[in-house]
Amino acid sequence: MKARGIFLLCALALVSLTSCARNKGMVVLLPDPDGKVGRVVVSNKGGTQVLKNAGHMVEVPDADKAPLPPVAMDAGQIGRNFGEAMSLVPPPPIHFILYFKTDTTELTEESRKLLAQVLPTTVERRSTDVSVVGHTDTTGTREYNCNLGMERALLIKKILVSLGSDPAYIEVTSHGEGNPLVKTADEVPEPRNRRVEVVVR
Repeated sequence: MKARGIFLLCALALVSLTSCARNKGMVVLLPDPDGKVGRVVVSNKGGTQVLKNAGHMVEVPDADKAPLPPVAMDAGQIGRNFGEAMSLVPPPPIHFILYFKTDTTELTEESRKLLAQVLPTTVERRSTDVSVVGHTDTTGTREYNCNLGMERALLIKKILVSLGSDPAYIEVTSHGEGNPLVKTADEVPEPRNRRVEVVVR
């Protein structure tokens, strides 16, 4: 969960508690799924507090009084106070990276096996938002690589549709050589840049 997700979660928690505690509000900072912790600034007319430690909470007495200093909350308290709001936050996207052989739309053997996991993931999540983005390395012209990236992305979409995915839920784009996974000079063959990234939300 990136900073936007943290703010969304905190906003939901604040709304849920404000509605049942008169003018009192509470904001708690939770880590991303990967353990990273951002910061949240809690401000009103009375002053400002900054949350930067996971599991810490700021209480806001009312709109005119400064937020109280951050204090730690244990997991049980967080669950009791914010469980409902946390359940509304969507799970983080799942990323698949599929690699291709040089200057082709032919998947590597490992990526063929990985492709088989994409559809079950969309079904399990009931996803209606799948992005398929084609990429290339820097060999060839930009125009050629943009077209090759699109061909690769369209191939993956075609395979997913043939397996049962709804084409209306799949968005296809190409970055060509413009967004490399590994930065290289021009005309450098780099296997990790010859890819399609599939993101299931």
